[in-house]
Amino acid sequence: MNVTAASVHPLFILSASFVLGLMLGSFLNVCICRLPEHKSIVTPASACPNCKKPIAFYDNIPVLSYLILNGHCRYCSEPISWQYPAVELTTGLLFLGLTYKLGLSVQTLMQALLVCALVVLSVIDLQHQIIPDKITLPGIVLGLGLAVLSLLPVNWLQSLLGLFVGGGILYAAAVLSSGGMGGGDIKLIALIGVFLGWQKVLLTIFAGVLLGSVVGVALIVLRGKGRKDKIPFGPFLAVGALISIFWGGKIINWYISISGL
Repeated sequence: MNVTAASVHPLFILSASFVLGLMLGSFLNVCICRLPEHKSIVTPASACPNCKKPIAFYDNIPVLSYLILNGHCRYCSEPISWQYPAVELTTGLLFLGLTYKLGLSVQTLMQALLVCALVVLSVIDLQHQIIPDKITLPGIVLGLGLAVLSLLPVNWLQSLLGLFVGGGILYAAAVLSSGGMGGGDIKLIALIGVFLGWQKVLLTIFAGVLLGSVVGVALIVLRGKGRKDKIPFGPFLAVGALISIFWGGKIINWYISISGL
């Protein structure tokens, strides 16, 4: 593990990154719930969707409050969706993994921004089959700016190529499939390409298509879904991007070694 703050114990850094991920995961839940309804993610304070009672700070501790309350609202006893602790725990583990894999650096923090976007967009796409422009379009602009400032693992040219290669491939797929690919997916892969560069965006697309095909066949066999039933593609692209972040370098080097490129 490459930790730049040598004076701080690595376990403390890893623990802090996990806790930070849990806390940000709580905020990501707010984004997931409010963005599809075009509500502010800042105000009002979080409240129970059933009884509308504001949630006290001690009932809003990531994961722990859910366990203490046994998954129910303190006031009306309405069940609390499993989404809340799942998103918090997932974000915490991803932050932990990023810090362990990439070390403590500004670039790691920038990759964490992409991870947060992937979590929010995946859950929204699963629930509503939409990928909000409010995240992807500003994210693309932000990513290009970070690349120009050398705050990403890729330079500005690789970032720009990632944008056009990723977005171009899915745009072509959308044209050829007569609308089978949504505009939100195109913007999502463009966002991923900006942050990861053209090589890893290709790996992301390959992994996303492979995972989507496997899950699609499984749903057809197990649940009787038809070939024309829509399955959100965003979450598969997000998982493909995570594969690229954590193992992309090794996979690309392995492919180059066996292909003789």
